[in-house]
Amino acid sequence: MNKPTASLALAVMLGLSACSSGAPSQSSAAPPADGKQKVSFLVFPSPNLPESYWKAQVELVTKANPDLEVELVAAPSESERNDYAKQLAASGQLPDVQIGMQDLIALEPSLAPWTEAELKDFLCPTCGAVNGKVVQLPTNTQTIPNVFYNKKLFARAGITEPPKTYAELLAAAERLKAAGITPFVTGGVFVTSQPWTAILATDLYAKTPGWMTERRAGEVKFATDPAMKAATQKFADLAAKGYIDKRQIGQDYPKTQEAFLSGKGAMYPMGSWFAAAADQSDMKDDIGVFAWPGDDGSLHLPAFTGGGLSVSATAGNMAAAKKFALAFQLTKENLDASVKADALFPAIKGYTPPSDTGPVFKAVYDLWQQALGQNATVPAFSWEAGDTAMLPGMQGKFWSSAQDLVSGKKTVDQVLTYLDTEWEKSG
Repeated sequence: MNKPTASLALAVMLGLSACSSGAPSQSSAAPPADGKQKVSFLVFPSPNLPESYWKAQVELVTKANPDLEVELVAAPSESERNDYAKQLAASGQLPDVQIGMQDLIALEPSLAPWTEAELKDFLCPTCGAVNGKVVQLPTNTQTIPNVFYNKKLFARAGITEPPKTYAELLAAAERLKAAGITPFVTGGVFVTSQPWTAILATDLYAKTPGWMTERRAGEVKFATDPAMKAATQKFADLAAKGYIDKRQIGQDYPKTQEAFLSGKGAMYPMGSWFAAAADQSDMKDDIGVFAWPGDDGSLHLPAFTGGGLSVSATAGNMAAAKKFALAFQLTKENLDASVKADALFPAIKGYTPPSDTGPVFKAVYDLWQQALGQNATVPAFSWEAGDTAMLPGMQGKFWSSAQDLVSGKKTVDQVLTYLDTEWEKSG
């Protein structure tokens, strides 16, 4: 799971009735008297993956590996997840195993590298490498974003089929607005940036898939690259035309999801994980999906592979931590649960999703398969990991810049200059 998530107020000792909270103490390398090998596990529960999900999935692993005892630990809030983990790493209190986070992965010495033998079951064993080392298991693929749409609202506005070109997308947005329907549902944190990421996929990465590598090398800049500026202007124009309602940027991620599912907007640019919530909703049969269209109508679907567990370089029992992480990621029941609960595409050799997934997941998965077949996947801007990712701290600044563009607080030139300035500070 790569997306930002909601908070959990306490840490729960799995398999025991006792509870603990705060940063975990490091487990001892010496075997405990009861023969259990203790592992602490940092997670970020969300609407799709609540506390009960993590308990159930860890219990599958501990039942198969009774020598393991796992303590679940959570960040204090959604907005603090990266900072919390980095603070723990800086103070030597990072839990043994963590859900992958871009900013933490960038601190590569804090995490233990995975060996080629340990990665033999993964489809893309080098995805997300940092300085040539894989420090996060490349477990899942996600497409970020897709465009989910309300079929009934499209029909009410006289739109008979999903747009195939960017001009058709703008025309559809105008028809929806004229019918009194909000074209795009948006919200705070990362949600507002989703259309920007989509436009950068079709207008920047389709032509220059290595743009982020060039930016890291100082060969291009945000403010002076014509394609970056043009794509960013497209995004700003969506707000200027009223297709993105700036009044919505104050709502959080769960409320944004709820807004779309309650019919408060026609289109919802969002990662593939939304299919899980969509398939649990009453309107699952009325939700369609399409790839954000480019000017020429060619398919370019932004995708990310990674999102798996990482292990702290200071884990008290490295063997137990790695054993748990690999077992968690390779247990078929866990993979099936992640598909149903979070609409993930497990990047594990020989894996196929369960046959009883919902219609929205099937549509999203089919779209991804179509893009793979056409060699039409591109990086998902701001979601990359490892050596091809933004510098630490820049993802959040990209997301906040999207809000500044939608609200009108900053112009395109001001935002791109700001990103360059912050990039230099991060470097």
